[in-house]
Amino acid sequence: MTSIIKTGGKQYFAAPNAVLSVEKLDAEIGEEIALETVNGFGPGKITATVVEHGRGDKINGFKYKAKKNVRKKWGHRQSYTKIKIGEVK
Repeated sequence: MTSIIKTGGKQYFAAPNAVLSVEKLDAEIGEEIALETVNGFGPGKITATVVEHGRGDKINGFKYKAKKNVRKKWGHRQSYTKIKIGEVK
């Protein structure tokens, strides 16, 4: 059984035993969590287990304006949580 779940403002396709990287969740490693499904797309209850927390690759940004001596550089690393989809009810 498959479903579409919603977490962190994004939607993910969830099948049993699938491993997904989602926006960072406030949960400990090994903790079981309940996920919200999108209406009309599969069963109502989905459980998942937190596998790990981490941070993605660094993304560098740079703005430059010619002849104006304007330069701005920044970087960003997005935090994520890996979850393993368990039971789909």
